Amino acid sequence: MTAERLVVIGGDAAGMSAASQARRLKGPDELSITAFERGHFTSYSACGIPYWVGGDVERRDDLIARGPEEHRARDIDLRTRTEVTEIDVAGQRVHTLDRDSGETSWTGFDKLVIATGARPVRPALPGMDAAGVHGVQTLDDGQALLDSLDRAAGRRAVVVGAGYIGVEMAEAMLKRGFEVTVLNRGEQPMATLDPDMGRLVHDAMDGLGITTVNRAAVTAIRTGPDGRVSAVETAEASYPADVVVLGIGVEPETALARAVGLPVGPHGGLLTDLSMRVVGHDNIWAGGDCVEVLDLVAHRTRHIALGTHANKHGQIIGSNVGGGYGTFPGVVGTAVSKVCDLEIARTGLREKDARAVGLRFVTATIESTGRAGYYPGAQPMTVKMLAEYRTGRLLGVQIVGRDGAAKRVDVAAVALTAGMTVEQMTALDLGYAPPFSPVWDPVLVAARKTVTALRKAGTA
Repeated sequence: MTAERLVVIGGDAAGMSAASQARRLKGPDELSITAFERGHFTSYSACGIPYWVGGDVERRDDLIARGPEEHRARDIDLRTRTEVTEIDVAGQRVHTLDRDSGETSWTGFDKLVIATGARPVRPALPGMDAAGVHGVQTLDDGQALLDSLDRAAGRRAVVVGAGYIGVEMAEAMLKRGFEVTVLNRGEQPMATLDPDMGRLVHDAMDGLGITTVNRAAVTAIRTGPDGRVSAVETAEASYPADVVVLGIGVEPETALARAVGLPVGPHGGLLTDLSMRVVGHDNIWAGGDCVEVLDLVAHRTRHIALGTHANKHGQIIGSNVGGGYGTFPGVVGTAVSKVCDLEIARTGLREKDARAVGLRFVTATIESTGRAGYYPGAQPMTVKMLAEYRTGRLLGVQIVGRDGAAKRVDVAAVALTAGMTVEQMTALDLGYAPPFSPVWDPVLVAARKTVTALRKAGTA
């Protein structure tokens, strides 16, 4: 019997999770697995790069969960530094380029997994490719940034963008002893929050000594006589810089898929069914940062680049490819981050998200503490909650605070997934002891206040 041929494009979370799960279910005599990765590394935590750059993680290799040799030892033909340059859907083969030797070849497949990830947004502006300007998508990017910090003549860092990567890299630069300026196009940092909650992040960053400039769209990167970055320009001002870090966000890397007409959604990600099979193609699957997924609250697809989703996608794909069964129902949009000791969390919809899908809603914002107020070390946190008008269905929660604030969002994520109302949430039996929570957990206090807001709205 001839073994089926599985080809995987991409050697990080989704791709190698899929390959590994498929191998657990089928041996090499039943399924041959060939995986192509254009970089040097496999199965690593891109989310950990800011903490490696900032010194919290000591070694680059600490971010690698499983190296190429470990995958090869499991009968996966993993080829690093090999880029897939073309997919021939009808011929069931992929064209590859060895980035070291320059050799090209075709490899046939019976089943294909596309896990090409996402690419950093890098605006086509003057000077954007200058020495000293860095993205932080891969381990190679992180190493290049660290090497650049050592070569920097001064200690001035400009971070472009104030989303998750932007604020995390601002912290990393601060820990490296740099004077940090963050340039943000939006009204407030952390556009994944509503502006009133983003303002709390802004205030905290200012308190840490990070200068945040909002409504500042970069127009150019200025360089010195040596060709290295010297300043970042906006329409209003010029900001001296010895190093620039781009934290503008990412886009799905779907050029290969687009070239052969595979379906993409409104956010540029590949569209799949619940089994992560590409819509309209029985033998092609896709997962990770290159796909769009269903938002269970808004009932629309969205693009979310997170390792948690990518690993789940890979497990599901590997199960289906290997003869098992699995589905990925969707997401509620949960994410957490931090800048120094300030913790930031969100799940579900922001106000503008709810408006975009035509939902009427009420909001409530409360201030509480992470522990009983009398217990030593109690720190403040702010919780904002959105609920659907009339029905009371929970729509979203945002949390900014310290002392374990961020992970409280998990309670709201479960409630969103279960379709709970805020009134139902007030009865949740959450853990309590003074070192961990007030008698009324902050999430439940927010739920109670939201119920009150709903009642007032209903009688207005």
